[in-house]
Amino acid sequence: MTLDQVDPTVMRRIVVPFRIKLNRLHDVLQAAMGWTNSHHYEFRIRDIGFGIPDQEWGDGPLDARKTSLLAAIEDTGAKSFKYLYDFSDGWTHSIKIERSFPMMGAVDPMLLEATGRCPPEDIGGPWGYQEFRAALADPTHQRHDELFERWGGKDYDPHQANFTQLNKAVDDLAAKLARKSRRKI
Repeated sequence: MTLDQVDPTVMRRIVVPFRIKLNRLHDVLQAAMGWTNSHHYEFRIRDIGFGIPDQEWGDGPLDARKTSLLAAIEDTGAKSFKYLYDFSDGWTHSIKIERSFPMMGAVDPMLLEATGRCPPEDIGGPWGYQEFRAALADPTHQRHDELFERWGGKDYDPHQANFTQLNKAVDDLAAKLARKSRRKI
């Protein structure tokens, strides 16, 4: 499965079991991107939304906690879909299922590849991220100092994903999910 976003230099390739619930897939994506899981999300598979329903809004997405990736894909026939994150920032990611394998026991989520660094949380979406990158690259930019200080600009390289750190986050999450699954048995 590949995940990319508006910035084509940021891409993640992950392996997940098809039986993973969509809310857990969201957790894996957050770990793989290096984000903090602090905003709402929705998977858009064909014209069907899956997320965490909000009782106050009435009509909303189907419950991602009750739907597996396999069920959502089988029901829609989709081989690719959208992952929306942080509705106010408006991140839209494209997810493509590259291939599937016959089920051969339990498969833990794995990060296979990470290119490009994920934009910082709450940067203002794709437009804010463009301004952020321009400001970091230009010391005379009017917001250079502000953005540099807020997001640790000297350490921020948009072209460099910290694979070791992201891989550890995915591995830690996989171990946590495995412990939870054993407790249910």
